[in-house]
Amino acid sequence: MTLKYGDFYKKIGANISKYRKLKNLKQEDLANMVGISYSYMTQIEAPNVVKKMSLEVLLDIANVLEVDIKDLIL
Repeated sequence: MTLKYGDFYKKIGANISKYRKLKNLKQEDLANMVGISYSYMTQIEAPNVVKKMSLEVLLDIANVLEVDIKDLIL
């Protein structure tokens, strides 16, 4: 299945991964802090998977990573 904005979601996932690593967090740690499953977190960050996420999840991730949401989507 391809998504209309697949490349955009992949970019967001890559940015989440970048900022997570800068905070020295594991995927499992970030998932727990955000309140999502580890499996969902790995799919969000996977470069070969297009995983949709809600605005609420994206805002929660930005909050935990202490970055502006624009840093995740640009």
